[in-house]
Amino acid sequence: MKNNISTGLFLGLLLLVAACGDKPSNESKTEAVISYQQAPDFNADSAYHYIQQQVDFGPRVPNSEAHKAAGDWMVNKLKSFGLSVTEQTFKDKTYDGIELQLRNIIGSYKPEASKRILLGAHWDTRRIADKDTERLDEPIDGANDGASGVAVLLEIARVLHTDSLQPDVGIDFIFFDGEDDGEPEHRNFRDNSQIWWCLGSQYWSTTPHVKGYSAYYGILVDMVGGKNARFYKEGYSVQFAKNIVDKVWTQAHHLGFGDFFQMRNAEPITDDHLFVNQNANIPMINIIDFSPDFGFGHYHHTHKDNMEIIDKKTLSVVGQTVLFTLFQE
Repeated sequence: MKNNISTGLFLGLLLLVAACGDKPSNESKTEAVISYQQAPDFNADSAYHYIQQQVDFGPRVPNSEAHKAAGDWMVNKLKSFGLSVTEQTFKDKTYDGIELQLRNIIGSYKPEASKRILLGAHWDTRRIADKDTERLDEPIDGANDGASGVAVLLEIARVLHTDSLQPDVGIDFIFFDGEDDGEPEHRNFRDNSQIWWCLGSQYWSTTPHVKGYSAYYGILVDMVGGKNARFYKEGYSVQFAKNIVDKVWTQAHHLGFGDFFQMRNAEPITDDHLFVNQNANIPMINIIDFSPDFGFGHYHHTHKDNMEIIDKKTLSVVGQTVLFTLFQE
C-alpha cells in the first residue's frame, strides 16, 4: 500500500521529528518572500503637463465655459488612449439653490474583462475661495484639488495604451463632477438634511454607468500633487477597505515611498469614495493629502492652489504606486 511505512523508517522519522523539536526557540525563521510583478514607469513630466492644460482652461466650475471645454478635452484624451468612453449628464442643486449641469466621465480599459478595478478623481473646481483672506467669492485654479488627480489617472491611461506591459484586469477611470461645491467655511447655518459635496459620486453610486456594475476594489486620488504631501490612512478607507489600504501602503513602502505614505491613521473625510462604499458596495480607498495633526494643506480652498504648489516628485510617488498596484492583480 502507498501509505505503508516500514518500522525502521518510522523510527527514523520519529527521531528526526524529535531532533527538530529540540532546536532553540530563538533560531531565525525563514520569512515568506513576496514576489511582485513588473510594472511600467509613471511619467511625472507628462502628468504635470496634464495639470497645466487643465489650469489653462481656467477654473472648471460647473455651468462655465471652462468646465465644458475641460470636459470635452478629457473625453478626447481618453478616446485617444483607446478607452471606451461613457458620459453621464445630470442636474443637481447646490446648498444655495443653484442648478448645476454636471457630467461624470468614465473611460474603460478592457471593458470585456470581468475582474475590474475602479480608479477615481474629481475634475471640477471650487467656485469660491472661502479659506482665503481675499477674493473669497472668486473661483480657484484647483491645480492640486481637482487637476492633480485627473492628471495622475490620465497618465496611467496613457501608459496602459503605449506600454508593452499590460495588467490582467479591466480598469475603469471615473472622473466625478460636482465634488467641490459644498457649503463655505463661513456659512453659519448648514442644512444637514443633505450632503452637498460629492454630487457626481452620489449620483453614480446609485446610478452606475453600467447596470449592475461591480469592481474588485477602487482607489480615489485627491490632492495628490502638492509639495511636501503626506498620505495617511484615511478613516473611511480603513473602515470600509482596510485590506486594500494595507496592501497599497505596503506596496508604496516596497517602492521606497515610505516618507510619503505614512502608516498612521487619519480621521474620516467626506469624499467621493464614501458614497462608492456606502451606495455601490465597492470597497474604495482614498489617497489624499490630509494630516491628522494639521488637516488640509495651506493652499486648500484658496487661490494658492495653483501651479506653484505642484511637485513632480509627489505626482511620481502616487502615480507609480497606483500603477504598480494595478499590475499586482
